Amino acid sequence: MNVLDSRRLTGAGLLLDCPGAILDVRLGDRNPDEAIAAWQNAAGRLLRDIGWPDEELVARRFQGGVSLALTAPVDALYAAAELNERAWEAAAAELGERDPTDYASDLVSIRRAISSEKNPPLVELQRAAAARGLTFLAGEEQVSVGSGRGALVWPESSLPEPDAVDWTRVHDVPMALVTGSNGKTTVVRLLGAMLREAGRNPGLTSTDGVTVGTVSIAEGDFSGPSGARMVLRHPEVQTAILETARGGLLRRGLAVQRADAAVVTNVADDHLGEFGIESLAELADTKLLVARALGSSGTLVLNADDAMLVERGSRASGPITWFSLESGSPVVASHVRGGGTAVLVDRDLIVLARGRQRETVISLSDAPITFRGTARHNVANVLAAIGVASALGLGVEPVAAALKQFGSGPGDNPGRANLLELGGIGILLDYAHNPHGMSALVDLALQLPAKRRLVMVGLAGDRGDESIRQLARAAGTLRPDHVIVKDMDEYLRGRAPGEVPALLEEEFLRLGVPRHAISRAGPDLAGVRMALEWAQPGDLLVLAVHQDRQAVLDLLKSLVQAGWEAGEPLPE
Repeated sequence: MNVLDSRRLTGAGLLLDCPGAILDVRLGDRNPDEAIAAWQNAAGRLLRDIGWPDEELVARRFQGGVSLALTAPVDALYAAAELNERAWEAAAAELGERDPTDYASDLVSIRRAISSEKNPPLVELQRAAAARGLTFLAGEEQVSVGSGRGALVWPESSLPEPDAVDWTRVHDVPMALVTGSNGKTTVVRLLGAMLREAGRNPGLTSTDGVTVGTVSIAEGDFSGPSGARMVLRHPEVQTAILETARGGLLRRGLAVQRADAAVVTNVADDHLGEFGIESLAELADTKLLVARALGSSGTLVLNADDAMLVERGSRASGPITWFSLESGSPVVASHVRGGGTAVLVDRDLIVLARGRQRETVISLSDAPITFRGTARHNVANVLAAIGVASALGLGVEPVAAALKQFGSGPGDNPGRANLLELGGIGILLDYAHNPHGMSALVDLALQLPAKRRLVMVGLAGDRGDESIRQLARAAGTLRPDHVIVKDMDEYLRGRAPGEVPALLEEEFLRLGVPRHAISRAGPDLAGVRMALEWAQPGDLLVLAVHQDRQAVLDLLKSLVQAGWEAGEPLPE
């Protein structure tokens, strides 16, 4: 038996509806019922003896292991994690897996941790905000109530008493959560464009950074709680759109207690095996955690073409807006007949249906991001964004105006389905980071004319071997004339250098790609240079770019400016 992960939970998660601590344990052949019972006994004893007798204990089984969670005061989460770890050590000793620890010493250590972390004013502010239905955030050594233009923020070490707060100044701005296996960042960017067109100043978080209005205030992956806090504390934000990734949900739980809308774009077989999530259904349940922030009035936007979301998502208690690429979707038809709202494609038109009312938003041919409807994954992203925009109260006019412009240049959605022409060749650049995303990219590439096609692929090392092979199979449907397999040195995540490329190459060979048609490259930039050196006029390069996107875009821009033509040597 071994501990896989121990962490604080700062918001609602799969096991708890409130803050606490969670421990993932690999059991091997050990009976999970015995392990859970031993942990419950040990944790219950510790909780009673430190003065937390009313905290809740929850266990969840997964293949070969268990997740063990306990609730805790918001100002004692590090101490709660320590208590959980010591409870498991005691349980392991009871099961004969290790020597017993000294119980008195454990209590002293936990009490010391509680004392050092204790912050009564923080707890009182949390209660006061909850009583008023307001957002409360703690993190980065700050505490805040309200959000955006209605937020008040203080240093964690210098908090006011609730009675000293001018609550008339505090309010929440509208906010939406965006999650799913693919399309999250594109939907966030689409919503940002729609909000700006409607005259609202948006705050956006995504895997690419944090933006307020049109100004980038942080770069990198901010799709977790820290990015949400950055946006929700910014005094210029009028509406917040928060990308909410699976990893953040499992590590820390929901970043916010309430939201006006949430969307789950799709659920694909990705990241299985992490944090005890072993199946597609469990992954769907993880992503659907965003529905907990909606209460009974917020709108959940779901993909009616995703069977898992239809099965799991239809259990939501509040309003649902479905979206579908299929005009005859039975899910949508039944929902609309019952007076519900849906966004769908009807021939060349995107239609917003509310019961018997139908309103045309835009034609596919007028929305550049859809490539006249051939980029079906981006059509789905547009539908999802329209569903959220409608839930946030945006009218059709600003939504349509934004869609007529968005995607006309790579700067609108950098790194996502960017089609460029350079020196007589076509370049399709995308983030495609899992088999589902690669399949969508290939579907689009097959619609584009080309004498020859090249594909560059790579994957982070935290995926299983089968997921890596599935990526190669998805790329292989392009029937490429050449394949570049890249190594992602910033995303090895426990793998040895060259291990992921070797698996990809092996699968391409099994698919029948000749060995001479497969090249190995280092990270993105090296792979892109190799692709450009291979290219001849009329070719299409399909490039999955991850860690060096800006460097790749800078290279392509410099080649355009230099008038480079395919077949010419690349400048150093």
